[in-house]
Amino acid sequence: MTVPHTIRQDQTEGSHKGLSVAGLCKSFGPIRVLTDASFDIRPGEVVALLGENGAGKSTVSNIIAGAFRPDSGTISWQGETYAPASPAAAIEAGIGMIHQELKLLPDLSVAENVYVGRMLTRNGIVDRAAMNQNASVQLRRLGLDVSPDQKVRTLRVAAQQQVEIAKALTLNARLLIFDEPTAALGSAETALLFEQIRKLKAEGMSFLYISHRLEEIAGIADRIVVMRDGRVVARHQTADIPIRRIVEDMVGRSVDRMFPPLHPPAERTVLDVRDLTSQDDSFQDVSFSVRAGEILGIAGLIGAGRTELVRAITGADAVSAGTVSVDGEVVRLDGPAAAIRAGMVLVPEDRKLQGVILDQTIGENLALGNQDHVASSGWIWPGAIKDFAEKSIARLGIKGRHDQPAGKLSGGNQQKVVIAKWIARPPKVFILDEPTRGIDVGARAAIYEVIADLARSGMAVIVVSSDLEEVLGLSHRVMVISRGRQRGILDRAEANGVAVMELATS
Repeated sequence: MTVPHTIRQDQTEGSHKGLSVAGLCKSFGPIRVLTDASFDIRPGEVVALLGENGAGKSTVSNIIAGAFRPDSGTISWQGETYAPASPAAAIEAGIGMIHQELKLLPDLSVAENVYVGRMLTRNGIVDRAAMNQNASVQLRRLGLDVSPDQKVRTLRVAAQQQVEIAKALTLNARLLIFDEPTAALGSAETALLFEQIRKLKAEGMSFLYISHRLEEIAGIADRIVVMRDGRVVARHQTADIPIRRIVEDMVGRSVDRMFPPLHPPAERTVLDVRDLTSQDDSFQDVSFSVRAGEILGIAGLIGAGRTELVRAITGADAVSAGTVSVDGEVVRLDGPAAAIRAGMVLVPEDRKLQGVILDQTIGENLALGNQDHVASSGWIWPGAIKDFAEKSIARLGIKGRHDQPAGKLSGGNQQKVVIAKWIARPPKVFILDEPTRGIDVGARAAIYEVIADLARSGMAVIVVSSDLEEVLGLSHRVMVISRGRQRGILDRAEANGVAVMELATS
């Protein structure tokens, strides 16, 4: 059923000194991605821009930030016509953007990344002391205590995201566009970010806020604009809107239960982890098992050791003690290849660096690790890759063609490619680290159904997520980790937000 929308236009829209977007249209070749997009952002307010992947949110944001030029339509900023020719021109005008996909330079320091392209100088010499001091102040406000001299490549994804946010906050902009700023953050880091946004709002700064975490919108946004298929389909003059209504705006239909029903797992143990300790001491003495058909959720705050644990289980990181067994056979953890041969696969948290090869096509990415499907005779045939890819694309609803480079996909569709690659094997143990990070709410339901199907087929499934609702909704049991220590395993009946957070903060 199609949900009707009444788009209400505030009578004062366009009469302020903020940002007004009117009738933006944009096509890439024959594909129309924006049609008559119009909305405004007043000084000192946060406007949430919501929609599924491919709805047009990123295109609008990139036009405002100077990365794209519209085919038609106009923008005014602070009462003047605004048409930036580049991101630098947008920054000069007082508009900055922090992207969902990290734009950091991994071999530069934290401070150098915060000030890249606009290094602070003194007497013609780069003033590293000032940059280090200023960067540290911003990072501490966001709850990140790292050395400003530390190389960015040594930081985990959540910390890198905070560096991106710190960079945006030092732009002295009057409008900041945040594209999924909390995707890699836990609740504590998100609260600190929101505190900074509220302080900047009080000073008259405006924000265009894009997020798939709909539960956080009411806590930070003043108004909501919803896009679907390149059009603005709803405007809400308050953020106090039921999530179900927002989701229906986004997908254009009524939405039923988000999480699929869970089937009881079998008695047979597939994965058994005993006394596992990492080599770098990021976790110690972790023991648990996962049965056939069971989904085990792993919860904990950012930095608790969740990602390090699943990387060690799948051979990506070294361990100093403990064992991992699959179907009763101890796995030699000397690399990911050994884990894959034993039947364990990992969908990593950082899809861009570890999950897909951006310059290769969807088909080529899916073929990696699945040569038996596309090269049964010893030769890799393009037709076999095409057929294999098209089946995987249809199964997960990937928005892209088999011959399209993975780097041209949205973040959510890149994640679907990674999941599709491993589903095809199929493995005995399927581990997903932040499986829906950057994936819109409509696509999440499809991913959740895929995860439930994996368990129904008899696999042992592990889901690591910073989204507590996701962990609770998907899992038969939840293991909680805090500061590298296993604090407890909760059955579904006793697992709730309070119980998990009590263990996560212990």
